[in-house]
Amino acid sequence: MANYDLIVIGAGPAGYVAAIKAAQLGKKVACVDKDRTGGTCNNYGCIPTKALLKNAELFHTMKHRAAEFGFKIEGLSYDWDAIFKRSRTVSEKGSAGVDFLFKKNKIDNLRGEASMDKAGEVKVKSADGKTETHTAKNVLIATGCVSRPLPGLDFKGTTVIGSKEALALPHQPKSMIIIGAGAIGVEFAYFFNAYGTKVTVVEMLPNLLPVEDTEVSQALEKSFAKQGITVLTNHKTTKTEVSDSGVKITVADAKNVEKVIEAETALVAIGVSPVLPGGSLKFELVKGYLKTDDRYQTSVPGVYAAGDIIGPPWLAHVASYEAVQAVEGMFDPKHQPKKVTTFPGCTYCQPQVASVGLTERAAKEKGLKYKVGKFPFMALGKARAIGEPDGFVKLIVGEPHGEILGAHIIGSEATEMIAELGLAITLEATIDEIEETIHAHPTLSEGVKEAVEVAAGHAIHI
Repeated sequence: MANYDLIVIGAGPAGYVAAIKAAQLGKKVACVDKDRTGGTCNNYGCIPTKALLKNAELFHTMKHRAAEFGFKIEGLSYDWDAIFKRSRTVSEKGSAGVDFLFKKNKIDNLRGEASMDKAGEVKVKSADGKTETHTAKNVLIATGCVSRPLPGLDFKGTTVIGSKEALALPHQPKSMIIIGAGAIGVEFAYFFNAYGTKVTVVEMLPNLLPVEDTEVSQALEKSFAKQGITVLTNHKTTKTEVSDSGVKITVADAKNVEKVIEAETALVAIGVSPVLPGGSLKFELVKGYLKTDDRYQTSVPGVYAAGDIIGPPWLAHVASYEAVQAVEGMFDPKHQPKKVTTFPGCTYCQPQVASVGLTERAAKEKGLKYKVGKFPFMALGKARAIGEPDGFVKLIVGEPHGEILGAHIIGSEATEMIAELGLAITLEATIDEIEETIHAHPTLSEGVKEAVEVAAGHAIHI
């Protein structure tokens, strides 16, 4: 048994960041996880999927666009096992990096399953069945979420899978139905389609990426159609059949007209479910997630929570932000932790999608007075030079002051470009200030400045 200032349950983007932050404040810290450090993000989510998507992007370019760039490629092929091995190697290096940071900051890395029967005590059951009990003045729960199955379509081997199983398929499926068109569903649709899997995406809402700006979603749908991905929006799943050879999914459109689609594999990407800590200690929940106050404290005094376990948005960068706020608040009574309000959302298919702030749809619903500045990638010299002319930058600008209410980008490197606009919103920058900031030429980021000029009414390049 050891006594700590803080025990963190979960070593993902919330957990390991919280542990390091507390150690930097001079506290004695332990972090418990039954899996490798880095959590879902590093091991089964953000990082390995981005490695796979880079592979897919390269293969798609070489297969379909080589001649455009002056290359002649004969006998192009790929090694499915090597593609996934690279993904796992990238993930393993990330986990090793967190382990190093724990050692550097003198954090006890406890491997095992954590449970709580009372506040201030954490039991850790190791793989060999042995249990140790540790005490702490504070506990932070960062146990995250797992993929949520569709009722009646439980995860099963390689036939019905979630995102975690998709990262370890022993062979490439010839056909795949993806149920759910959020970021996870869309990214896997791009990946598998790039290698020739026949992909059908089923989404019950009107658009792909339903949380994004409608124009962006529609542009992505057109791009996916060109790539050969079948998209069925406004379709709900009404019946499922699973056999050893594949799946049959019955879907109905908005008029309740049904049709049956078949595939070797179904990937369910309809959302996530919270992973509550084990033990008899009871917490107040909201829709299944831990309820926290304005200091990230749960209903149990001395027990805090951050990240996916406290509810949406389920994003690694949001989880890390919440973790830092929670730790600073628990050890400094004068510090008032901040809650997440504005945050970037990114989807790493090709073309990429990134956004921050309000969609135009939301601005209308709020009754705000605004104007739109929109600039196409095809008018950017850099976009044409690198062969990526598809997409646009769209800004929602408040009137009469010209503040950025929302920013939406679809196109090459959109996920890198969005940071500038997040900073602009944080600093309450106006379009005048962005316009006066010199942007390097030729860059894709010039699209931000150009969109600002459109909103201001004196665009030069369009």
